[in-house]
Amino acid sequence: MSPCGLFRQCIVRMFTMRVAQLRQADLNLLVVFTVLAEERNVSRAATRLFLSQPAVSRALQRLRDTFHDDLLVRTPSGYEPTPQGQRLLQELEITLPRLDRLLSGATFDAATEEASFRITATDNASLIVCPLISRVVLPRCGKITFDISAWHDGAFEALERGRIDLLLNADDGTMPSQFATEVIFEDEFACVVAKESGYSQRITLKQYLQASHIGVAILGGRQTIPEKRLADLGQKRRIAMSVAYFSAAIRSVAGTQLIATVPKRIADYAAENPALKVLKPPLEMSGFKYLMAWHPRVNSDAAHGWLRATLREIGRALSLA
Repeated sequence: MSPCGLFRQCIVRMFTMRVAQLRQADLNLLVVFTVLAEERNVSRAATRLFLSQPAVSRALQRLRDTFHDDLLVRTPSGYEPTPQGQRLLQELEITLPRLDRLLSGATFDAATEEASFRITATDNASLIVCPLISRVVLPRCGKITFDISAWHDGAFEALERGRIDLLLNADDGTMPSQFATEVIFEDEFACVVAKESGYSQRITLKQYLQASHIGVAILGGRQTIPEKRLADLGQKRRIAMSVAYFSAAIRSVAGTQLIATVPKRIADYAAENPALKVLKPPLEMSGFKYLMAWHPRVNSDAAHGWLRATLREIGRALSLA
């Protein structure tokens, strides 16, 4: 047999072996592995998969037999992937969404299909984005639901583990680099004060530093954007009271000499309150960008692509408002 003939024969044999391996493989096991690797816990993985804990444990054992590797090993903090398990997880994060797209179709029809999207958002994003979702998006989507939860310290981990689909957060430098991000809108800061306060249309930096403030700590005590802007100048403001929501900060300044520094779109609501007035912040307190963030494993998912496109549409509407 000629060298070319031997080469073709080897290729045919390799292809035949690959086909046999694929026929014997259970793709459902790969889904179980992905969820278990994300959750690092059999009980939580079983809940997400609507399976019993023994079923998840049996699936893990079958995967170990298939790949001839432990894949996930138990540690005091939960299951951790072996090097082979980590490589498998990285491949599946790309491959499974593509397979799902091939099986379910390349497009997503929001008017007819059923889907539920889990979004974690800060107070600012919820106040600005949720009204547009309810008034503009939902009327066009018969079977789609949105579960929008408050920001919490575990938000980044929840996105990493697949417990939420999207994060909405100001670009404050805390976003982990492994997530894909996109700016959906930009905003400025405004200072909300009591109507009787002696400030003019703009508060100077000197006045700002001499005053007492209501801070909004929505990020688990981490430095906020105003603090970072002042830190760049070697300055620090005095926080007399810290609250978890911008709306609470705005309502708390009435009848006081306190200043609440909030996004301008939220401050616009305060302008309707006769007990308050909205002022321009110090020139040094420049604006900021607002991001949506997602895990790259859903880049090719048609439903998630629709979700991101919808947020872009909302961002464009906000820019024109």
